Amino acid sequence: MSKREGTRTGRRPGESGTRDAIADAARRRFAEVGYERATIRAIAGDAAVDPALVLHFFGSKQELFASVMALPFEPEKIMEEILAGPRSQIGLRVARFAVTTLEQPDAQRVLTGILRAAASEPEAARVVRERLAEQIIGAITEGLGVPDARLRASLVSSQTVGLVMARYIIRVEPLASLDAEMLIAALGPNLQRYLTGSLD
Repeated sequence: MSKREGTRTGRRPGESGTRDAIADAARRRFAEVGYERATIRAIAGDAAVDPALVLHFFGSKQELFASVMALPFEPEKIMEEILAGPRSQIGLRVARFAVTTLEQPDAQRVLTGILRAAASEPEAARVVRERLAEQIIGAITEGLGVPDARLRASLVSSQTVGLVMARYIIRVEPLASLDAEMLIAALGPNLQRYLTGSLD
């Protein structure tokens, strides 16, 4: 095999394969180093393509981020499932959804990547506010018909974001290695109070 035949250069075979390779590389970079440090050049290097191809497919770094860091679940479906059970157990259902989702490697990579980026990038912060806080938690509190719905949603969101930071990004012990079921049981009552209890 000649050097020319054995060396991959330029565009990958098929545009869909190239786009998918860039998306996978970008998702990993954003999750591992955050928005600012994930450069177009580094993402292109991971995907074995020219940096110009990244911009060709996604337009800009912001558009690339918004495209590849979509939430790894359907907010409307999750909201319906959480609201469907007994009201007295809704805090536990929210806790179970949050923890079981974050325990899945692919979902964890996306969600930690979004939160890492949110600290420095307005577009990432918007994703957190709109897709997580409003589409899921906000919709749940509105669906419950409780007073101070937006305040309750922000309290649940703060607990969830804090969990992601402490357990999955900073890895504070013993929280980082706590059994998932024990974590769900510990979070459930707090979330229940935020969602339906007295805030006095």
